[in-house]
Amino acid sequence: MKFAEKVKATRLRQSGKSYREILKNISVSKSTLSLWLRDIYLTERQINNLRSKRQRAAYLGAESNQNKRIRETEKILEDARKEAYLLMRNPLFISGLMLYWAEGDKSERLEMVKFTNADPLMIKLAMKWFREICKVDEIKFRICIHMHELHCRNKIEEYWSKVTGVPLSQFYKTQVKTTSLGQRRNILYNGTCAVIINSKSLFRKIKGWKYGLIENI
Repeated sequence: MKFAEKVKATRLRQSGKSYREILKNISVSKSTLSLWLRDIYLTERQINNLRSKRQRAAYLGAESNQNKRIRETEKILEDARKEAYLLMRNPLFISGLMLYWAEGDKSERLEMVKFTNADPLMIKLAMKWFREICKVDEIKFRICIHMHELHCRNKIEEYWSKVTGVPLSQFYKTQVKTTSLGQRRNILYNGTCAVIINSKSLFRKIKGWKYGLIENI
Protein backbone atom coordinates (compact mmCIF):
# COMPACT_ATOMS: atom_id res chain seq x y z
CA MET A 1 0.00 0.00 0.00
CA LYS A 2 2.77 2.46 0.94
CA PHE A 3 4.63 1.73 -2.26
CA ALA A 4 1.54 2.47 -4.36
CA GLU A 5 0.99 5.72 -2.45
CA LYS A 6 4.62 6.70 -2.95
CA VAL A 7 4.34 6.10 -6.70
CA LYS A 8 1.15 8.17 -6.84
CA ALA A 9 2.72 10.97 -4.83
CA THR A 10 5.77 10.98 -7.08
CA ARG A 11 3.64 11.28 -10.22
CA LEU A 12 1.59 14.09 -8.73
CA ARG A 13 4.70 16.00 -7.71
CA GLN A 14 6.30 15.53 -11.11
CA SER A 15 3.15 17.00 -12.65
CA GLY A 16 3.73 20.17 -10.59
CA LYS A 17 1.32 19.65 -7.67
CA SER A 18 2.00 21.23 -4.30
CA TYR A 19 2.41 19.21 -1.12
CA ARG A 20 -0.99 20.42 0.07
CA GLU A 21 -2.67 19.24 -3.13
CA ILE A 22 -0.92 15.84 -2.92
CA LEU A 23 -1.93 15.35 0.72
CA LYS A 24 -5.57 15.74 -0.27
CA ASN A 25 -5.19 12.57 -2.35
CA ILE A 26 -2.81 10.54 -0.17
CA SER A 27 -3.20 9.78 3.54
CA VAL A 28 0.34 10.14 4.85
CA SER A 29 2.07 12.65 7.10
CA LYS A 30 3.73 15.70 5.62
CA SER A 31 7.10 14.53 6.96
CA THR A 32 6.72 11.19 5.14
CA LEU A 33 5.74 12.98 1.95
CA SER A 34 8.76 15.27 2.22
CA LEU A 35 11.01 12.25 2.59
CA TRP A 36 9.50 10.56 -0.47
CA LEU A 37 9.76 13.62 -2.68
CA ARG A 38 13.02 15.18 -1.52
CA ASP A 39 14.88 14.20 -4.71
CA ILE A 40 12.21 15.46 -7.12
CA TYR A 41 12.87 18.91 -8.56
CA LEU A 42 10.27 21.07 -10.25
CA THR A 43 10.81 23.04 -13.42
CA GLU A 44 10.93 26.82 -13.26
CA ARG A 45 7.51 26.96 -14.90
CA GLN A 46 6.03 24.60 -12.31
CA ILE A 47 7.54 26.65 -9.47
CA ASN A 48 6.05 29.84 -10.91
CA ASN A 49 2.66 28.16 -11.22
CA LEU A 50 2.74 27.12 -7.56
CA ARG A 51 3.70 30.66 -6.53
CA SER A 52 0.80 32.06 -8.52
CA LYS A 53 -1.58 29.62 -6.83
CA ARG A 54 -0.31 30.57 -3.36
CA GLN A 55 -0.59 34.27 -4.13
CA ARG A 56 -4.10 33.82 -5.49
CA ALA A 57 -5.12 31.77 -2.44
CA ALA A 58 -3.63 34.38 -0.10
CA TYR A 59 -5.50 37.17 -1.91
CA LEU A 60 -8.80 35.29 -1.78
CA GLY A 61 -8.26 34.54 1.92
CA ALA A 62 -7.52 38.18 2.70
CA GLU A 63 -10.52 39.33 0.67
CA SER A 64 -12.78 36.86 2.49
CA ASN A 65 -11.55 38.06 5.89
CA GLN A 66 -12.03 41.68 4.87
CA ASN A 67 -15.60 41.04 3.70
CA LYS A 68 -16.36 39.18 6.92
CA ARG A 69 -14.98 42.08 8.97
CA ILE A 70 -17.07 44.57 6.97
CA ARG A 71 -20.25 42.54 7.53
CA GLU A 72 -19.55 42.23 11.27
CA THR A 73 -18.85 45.97 11.56
CA GLU A 74 -22.01 46.90 9.68
CA LYS A 75 -24.11 44.69 11.98
CA ILE A 76 -22.59 46.19 15.13
CA LEU A 77 -23.15 49.73 13.82
CA GLU A 78 -26.76 49.01 12.83
CA ASP A 79 -27.61 47.30 16.14
CA ALA A 80 -26.00 50.12 18.14
CA ARG A 81 -27.78 52.76 16.06
CA LYS A 82 -31.14 51.20 16.96
CA GLU A 83 -30.12 50.72 20.58
CA ALA A 84 -29.28 54.42 20.92
CA TYR A 85 -32.98 55.29 20.52
CA LEU A 86 -33.84 53.11 23.53
CA LEU A 87 -30.99 54.47 25.67
CA MET A 88 -31.54 58.18 24.98
CA ARG A 89 -33.75 58.61 28.06
CA ASN A 90 -30.84 57.61 30.29
CA PRO A 91 -28.86 60.75 31.33
CA LEU A 92 -25.72 58.67 31.91
CA PHE A 93 -25.87 57.31 28.36
CA ILE A 94 -26.15 60.81 26.86
CA SER A 95 -23.55 62.47 29.10
CA GLY A 96 -21.02 59.66 28.72
CA LEU A 97 -21.47 59.43 24.96
CA MET A 98 -21.05 63.18 24.51
CA LEU A 99 -18.00 63.15 26.79
CA TYR A 100 -16.39 60.36 24.80
CA TRP A 101 -17.36 62.03 21.52
CA ALA A 102 -15.48 65.15 22.64
CA GLU A 103 -12.47 63.66 24.44
CA GLY A 104 -12.24 59.99 23.45
CA ASP A 105 -9.97 58.38 20.88
CA LYS A 106 -11.61 58.12 17.46
CA SER A 107 -8.82 56.55 15.40
CA GLU A 108 -10.40 54.33 12.73
CA ARG A 109 -7.05 52.64 12.17
CA LEU A 110 -6.56 51.38 15.73
CA GLU A 111 -10.22 50.99 16.72
CA MET A 112 -9.22 51.21 20.38
CA VAL A 113 -11.41 52.71 23.09
CA LYS A 114 -9.36 55.31 24.95
CA PHE A 115 -10.40 58.25 27.12
CA THR A 116 -7.76 60.66 28.44
CA ASN A 117 -8.20 63.56 30.84
CA ALA A 118 -6.56 65.28 33.81
CA ASP A 119 -9.85 66.03 35.59
CA PRO A 120 -10.64 63.26 38.10
CA LEU A 121 -14.38 64.02 37.93
CA MET A 122 -14.40 63.47 34.17
CA ILE A 123 -12.47 60.23 34.61
CA LYS A 124 -14.98 59.08 37.23
CA LEU A 125 -17.89 59.85 34.91
CA ALA A 126 -16.20 58.03 32.04
CA MET A 127 -15.58 54.99 34.25
CA LYS A 128 -19.21 54.94 35.39
CA TRP A 129 -20.31 55.10 31.73
CA PHE A 130 -17.94 52.32 30.70
CA ARG A 131 -19.14 50.11 33.54
CA GLU A 132 -22.89 50.72 33.52
CA ILE A 133 -23.64 51.56 29.87
CA CYS A 134 -20.85 49.84 27.95
CA LYS A 135 -20.81 46.85 30.32
CA VAL A 136 -17.01 46.60 30.25
CA ASP A 137 -15.60 43.68 32.24
CA GLU A 138 -13.33 44.89 35.05
CA ILE A 139 -10.38 42.86 33.79
CA LYS A 140 -10.52 44.71 30.45
CA PHE A 141 -9.56 48.10 31.90
CA ARG A 142 -6.02 49.35 31.45
CA ILE A 143 -4.70 52.65 32.83
CA CYS A 144 -1.74 54.70 31.67
CA ILE A 145 -0.57 57.86 33.45
CA HIS A 146 1.21 60.64 31.54
CA MET A 147 3.10 63.36 33.39
CA HIS A 148 6.04 65.77 33.27
CA GLU A 149 9.16 64.91 35.24
CA LEU A 150 8.76 68.04 37.40
CA HIS A 151 5.54 66.64 38.84
CA CYS A 152 6.84 63.14 39.58
CA ARG A 153 6.12 62.05 43.12
CA ASN A 154 5.16 58.95 45.00
CA LYS A 155 1.65 57.54 45.03
CA ILE A 156 0.35 59.22 41.86
CA GLU A 157 -0.52 55.78 40.47
CA GLU A 158 -2.33 55.02 43.74
CA TYR A 159 -4.26 58.28 43.39
CA TRP A 160 -5.55 57.34 39.93
CA SER A 161 -6.21 53.78 41.06
CA LYS A 162 -8.62 55.16 43.66
CA VAL A 163 -10.22 57.51 41.13
CA THR A 164 -10.78 54.78 38.53
CA GLY A 165 -11.32 51.82 40.83
CA VAL A 166 -8.80 49.88 38.72
CA PRO A 167 -6.05 47.93 40.56
CA LEU A 168 -2.42 48.87 40.01
CA SER A 169 -1.81 45.45 38.46
CA GLN A 170 -3.78 46.70 35.44
CA PHE A 171 -1.70 49.88 35.02
CA TYR A 172 0.77 50.32 32.20
CA LYS A 173 4.14 51.87 32.97
CA THR A 174 3.73 55.59 33.72
CA GLN A 175 4.93 57.79 30.85
CA VAL A 176 7.17 60.64 32.05
CA LYS A 177 7.96 63.53 29.72
CA THR A 178 11.02 65.73 30.10
CA THR A 179 10.51 69.48 30.34
CA SER A 180 12.64 72.62 30.09
CA LEU A 181 10.73 74.38 32.89
CA GLY A 182 12.85 75.20 35.91
CA GLN A 183 10.12 74.94 38.53
CA ARG A 184 6.75 73.38 39.14
CA ARG A 185 3.83 75.52 38.09
CA ASN A 186 1.34 73.34 39.93
CA ILE A 187 2.83 71.12 42.61
CA LEU A 188 -0.49 69.28 43.06
CA TYR A 189 -0.78 68.29 39.40
CA ASN A 190 -1.39 64.57 39.04
CA GLY A 191 -0.76 64.22 35.33
CA THR A 192 -3.30 62.88 32.86
CA CYS A 193 -5.03 59.54 33.10
CA ALA A 194 -5.75 57.42 30.02
CA VAL A 195 -8.42 54.75 30.37
CA ILE A 196 -7.82 52.10 27.70
CA ILE A 197 -10.08 49.25 26.59
CA ASN A 198 -8.77 47.10 23.77
CA SER A 199 -12.10 46.23 22.17
CA LYS A 200 -12.85 46.83 18.50
CA SER A 201 -16.46 45.78 18.97
CA LEU A 202 -16.98 48.42 21.68
CA PHE A 203 -15.28 51.04 19.53
CA ARG A 204 -17.72 50.24 16.72
CA LYS A 205 -20.70 50.17 19.09
CA ILE A 206 -19.86 53.65 20.38
CA LYS A 207 -19.63 54.82 16.78
CA GLY A 208 -23.06 53.32 16.09
CA TRP A 209 -24.50 55.02 19.18
CA LYS A 210 -23.29 58.36 17.84
CA TYR A 211 -25.03 57.74 14.53
CA GLY A 212 -28.23 56.81 16.37
CA LEU A 213 -28.04 59.89 18.56
CA ILE A 214 -27.69 62.17 15.55
CA GLU A 215 -30.73 60.58 13.89
CA ASN A 216 -32.95 60.99 16.95
CA ILE A 217 -32.19 64.49 18.23
